[in-house]
Amino acid sequence: MALLQRGRCCGAAATTSLRRLVLRPQGRVCESHVSSKYRASSSLPDEKKEFLQNGPDLQDFVSGDFSDKSMWAEYKGSLKRQKGERLRLPPWLKTEIPIGKNYNKLKSTLRSLNLHTVCEEARCPNIGECWGGGEYATATATIMLMGDTCTRGCRFCSVKTAKNPPPLDLNEPYNTAKAIAEWGLDYVVLTSVDRDDILDGGAEHFAKTVSHLKERNSKILVECLTPDFRGDLKAVEKVALSGLDVYAHNVETVPELQRKVRDPRANFKQSLQVLKHAKKVQPDVISKTSIMLGLGETDEQVYSTMKLLREADVDCLTLGQYMQPTKRHLKVEEYVTPDKFKHWEKVGNELGFHYTASGPLVRSSYKAGEFFLKNLVEKRKTKVI
Repeated sequence: MALLQRGRCCGAAATTSLRRLVLRPQGRVCESHVSSKYRASSSLPDEKKEFLQNGPDLQDFVSGDFSDKSMWAEYKGSLKRQKGERLRLPPWLKTEIPIGKNYNKLKSTLRSLNLHTVCEEARCPNIGECWGGGEYATATATIMLMGDTCTRGCRFCSVKTAKNPPPLDLNEPYNTAKAIAEWGLDYVVLTSVDRDDILDGGAEHFAKTVSHLKERNSKILVECLTPDFRGDLKAVEKVALSGLDVYAHNVETVPELQRKVRDPRANFKQSLQVLKHAKKVQPDVISKTSIMLGLGETDEQVYSTMKLLREADVDCLTLGQYMQPTKRHLKVEEYVTPDKFKHWEKVGNELGFHYTASGPLVRSSYKAGEFFLKNLVEKRKTKVI
């Protein structure tokens, strides 16, 4: 879950999981009950009564989110970086990490089979929620194929780089399928580092992994979050026709900031062509991309980028806050507010995206989003949409 995250405990109410939808009414009932109980007590000061009435409900405990959202609008810290300044983290980006019941099981299996996940490599804040799943949720994980070393050096990414990474593990496609079968996941995201040292960029490796997964469990939904394969459309085609359900490739930022943010071998036009070609060769596939905000882009640039993506027939879009992984990476130019993210979600819906996930902690792979995508895939298979 490269772009990061999740936030998968996504500060965006837009990406609400079914579990939340089911529990929310109960939360309101409990809140109402507690409030009426304390209203009957005249011994409490008025401010304490108000606090209890407006305090956390069941939903807050379920989600693990105890931050006082009413204070967000009152935050007086700087949100736009001045020269020589390093911005402080605003309250909406400080979140507890819920650890789901499947978390330890998934982590143990990963270690035993020498598999990597973006969830861990990118230190995603939503790892517990995504891996946890649950009775009403879609349990997901993002597996990073082809090792943990990338041949490119994007200035936003913390994954380690090298000109000649170690050779591919030929057993990885089989081991990945074996692990996912043991986990009982509903939805898996396969992503990878860039491997410019390999002739097809690793497209065959992706395709074999999808094939093994579908052989073991034909019902599991598979999303491939791919590199750009240096613009090699035959490689794109190989993955698009592998039997996957969602083809994802991240444009990362607006066209105007591509050179500043991404490795020189990547660019917006090339990424857009990848997304277009995947749909061309497999019209039923759902296409998806992601944009980071807070790198210095303007509202006009974001809107223009969203229009270009929709005109390219991209189905799903995620927008999240860029977070500087280390001091060696690009500084955050702006912390975008939750209200602004809600605005972009509305714009995405108006432009016609089937799904727009927009929030400070939203990343390209996020459980709540994947729950929605699961239903979207199933509808498309039955030709409802």
